[in-house]
Amino acid sequence: MRLEGKTLSSTDTLEDNLQPGAAEAAGVDHDHEHEGHDHNHEGHDHEGHNHQHGPVLNPECTRELVLDIPAEEVAKAYRTVAANYRKYAKIPGFRAGKVPETVIRRRFGAEIKKDVIDGLLPERFNKAVAELGVKPVGQPQVTELTVEDGAPLHVKAVFEYVPDFSIEGYQTVTVDKPSVEITEEEYQQEIDQLREARATIEPVEEDRALVDGDWAQITYKGEIEGDTDSAPVAGEDSLVEIGGKDTVEAFSTSLRGARPGQELKAEVIYPEDYAEPKLAGKTVAYEVEVKAIKKRTLPELNDDFAKEIGAYESFADLAARVREHLASRKRRSVEGETKDRLFAALTERYAFPVPESLVQEQIDARLERGLRALAAQGMDTEQMRKLDFVRLRAAQRDSALAEARTSILLDRIANEENISVSDEELDSELQLAALQSREPVDVLRARLTEDGGLARIREQLRREKTASALYDRLPA
Repeated sequence: MRLEGKTLSSTDTLEDNLQPGAAEAAGVDHDHEHEGHDHNHEGHDHEGHNHQHGPVLNPECTRELVLDIPAEEVAKAYRTVAANYRKYAKIPGFRAGKVPETVIRRRFGAEIKKDVIDGLLPERFNKAVAELGVKPVGQPQVTELTVEDGAPLHVKAVFEYVPDFSIEGYQTVTVDKPSVEITEEEYQQEIDQLREARATIEPVEEDRALVDGDWAQITYKGEIEGDTDSAPVAGEDSLVEIGGKDTVEAFSTSLRGARPGQELKAEVIYPEDYAEPKLAGKTVAYEVEVKAIKKRTLPELNDDFAKEIGAYESFADLAARVREHLASRKRRSVEGETKDRLFAALTERYAFPVPESLVQEQIDARLERGLRALAAQGMDTEQMRKLDFVRLRAAQRDSALAEARTSILLDRIANEENISVSDEELDSELQLAALQSREPVDVLRARLTEDGGLARIREQLRREKTASALYDRLPA
């Protein structure tokens, strides 16, 4: 049975129909955070889903609906469905269309019952919900269902909805809107990083001692104090920057003033928080041989440097592109952070109950993105099966609740301001999604239309459009 686009199975009970929110919005991940539509991670559908019967509905936004259909209508539906089965059923020992109705009802009892329910309930249920004046969200849950030939059909179901609440004064909710202009310091840092990445280390020909800024090419062997079982800490032809920020000070002190060919000893006491656990908090006695002195040389910032980096005609061309890139990156960062602060201010001002099914959908979406990231990093299905999904879901709850509140508020503001998404805007989004999923646009559109994903993408685009409108209005 379908309730305002939500499937309500004829065989569901209260316990069986408690879904963990697996019906996510059907976007394709790229720059927008559309919830994923392909719940096909094997590691996703196990402990975290099958070991719980959530969500428990939020009683502050739950409605109950009871329907009773007269016995005469039920009996008529049974006769109609049974006659249809009798017409087409193929049972050994009987000619087509001549199977006795008693045999048909005995053989296809469960199927006939389901067809009777699906024929009688959807239209009546949708009409009754419409009369309540609320829009269901999430999966309706059947708490009582009685149906048999010759008796009234009785069904009771509960569903969540978004309660009405006031957003009066939302236009006055503001947050600081930082400048997105690129500073010279930010530009210079980016150029310096490009330059550092292409620095070369060359041998020093002159006969002199090591000084700060030099790179010493050394061979070393170290014994960890009090640890006779571990292999020595050793290295061949390693490069150490004298006075460098990543060089342990004891090494710089020992090497400073040394010359190639010189052998020396160094005792290094590593800090407790040293990055390499084996050495953290340990004292190591090193024997070091200086092999050579090398100097790090930065390239000149000229046209040749620009051409080496990429298809740039000149350094001026490179500089312009760097500024454009920085401006775009900063604009996205500032806008995203500012919108998040604006959403927090709005949700703090307007208190309202949130349907638990929406929270669970957001948790699913966040876990889906996390699982995709883990899969991209190489985690296999067996490793995913070992994840503690109960703990992971609990850890996502606060963020998911905030996202659900924000979505509800954006929907209300969009209604208030008559914001909509045009077919052209939706088509543009589908083009991007098709490129990412590497499938034809028509195939993607057909699939998303069938599973309701197209409507959810339009809904998400509408929220993003509303958020952008609110951001644009913020005082600079």
